[in-house]
Amino acid sequence: MTATTRIARRHPDDLIIGLVSVSDRASSGTYQDQGLPALREWLGSALASPWQAVDRLIPDETARISETLIELVDICGCDLVLTTGGTGPARRDVTPEATQAVATKEMPGFGEQMRQISLRFVPTAILSRQVAVIRETPSHAALIVNLPGQPKSIRETLEGLRGEDGAVLVPGIFAAIPYCIDLIGGPYAQTRVDVIDAFRPKSARRAVPS
Repeated sequence: MTATTRIARRHPDDLIIGLVSVSDRASSGTYQDQGLPALREWLGSALASPWQAVDRLIPDETARISETLIELVDICGCDLVLTTGGTGPARRDVTPEATQAVATKEMPGFGEQMRQISLRFVPTAILSRQVAVIRETPSHAALIVNLPGQPKSIRETLEGLRGEDGAVLVPGIFAAIPYCIDLIGGPYAQTRVDVIDAFRPKSARRAVPS
């Protein structure tokens, strides 16, 4: 979907998600983008409630990234925006700066947890600079999260790590996202617990129909 107007919810719980892949090569057509397909695949496996996605494939340019995030939140009405790419130390890696430029609140725990997960695999995870923020307008708010660029890392940071017995070793960041969206006035998103068990305090959980 490439909407440039506000997206109509098909259901009160319909979660509107912006997906942004930041890549000079992929946006110019010289490299096949892997970020957007990876995000769509994981969300399709993880979300149990209805959702719609708006895709954007853009170059590593600060102004372009910020403009895209503003469009997805303020115009399209996204509740959640996930970006992939552009979060390393290279000069062209400007996604965190562009994300912070449109923020009204920073949510540092997301970046901290993503680096903790990635450090289980590579010591260079300390070079990653992913951030998460809230963008608020008078009538709407959204959570924006920078994710890594590789499909394997995207899945690991969203889903977390499990042992051979299936027990969660390190929680993925998506476990906290549905409740965060609740708190900023978004729809009630539900997950498939075999993929990611979203946490809510008892007072925030919906009663299960009998």
